[in-house]
Amino acid sequence: MGTQMDDVQIIDVNEDGEEEEAPVMHRSSLGNQDLGFIRQTAEEFLAEYGWHLLFLTVCIIVLIQYLSKKRASQVSKRSSNETAQDPALIVRRQEALEASRRRLQEDLDAKAAEYKEKQKKLEEEKRKQKIEIWESMQEGKSYKAKNSSQAEEASSSSGVLKPKSDNKLRGSGYNPLAGDGGASVSWRPGRRGPTSGG
Repeated sequence: MGTQMDDVQIIDVNEDGEEEEAPVMHRSSLGNQDLGFIRQTAEEFLAEYGWHLLFLTVCIIVLIQYLSKKRASQVSKRSSNETAQDPALIVRRQEALEASRRRLQEDLDAKAAEYKEKQKKLEEEKRKQKIEIWESMQEGKSYKAKNSSQAEEASSSSGVLKPKSDNKLRGSGYNPLAGDGGASVSWRPGRRGPTSGG
């Protein structure tokens, strides 16, 4: 929005009754020159002192953070001094802490004892199986039937499932690209030569 200047002529009448012309004054009709002056002044100030203002702002922020940390440490010192003055409270806290540590240690010891007991049972079972296998080998008997039934019982009792092999469906030399499967499963190479297209 541009400013439009109108010339205004003021006529004064002095004491003798004579008319005098005053100097011509210019008046802007729509614009406000005060805001433009402020903007120009601010731009000049920032151009001149911008880096100083930035440095001052950073220093103030660092100072505020330092003072807030210092205040927080003073508050924590006061609260620690208040609790330090009450020895009964300190004793109760230490006793509660020791009791909780004792409970945790007892739980850990109990779990370790259970684990050791399970390990001993497993080692004993393995040792018995090895002895049975060795005795059956000495007698000349086959131990595979007993071993497979015991292995199934052990796997069902421990909860670990072993994957079944699909040897019935595929031979040991199975190759999916060889076409050993049914007629609809065989692989055939594509046609050689350029494709026809229009």
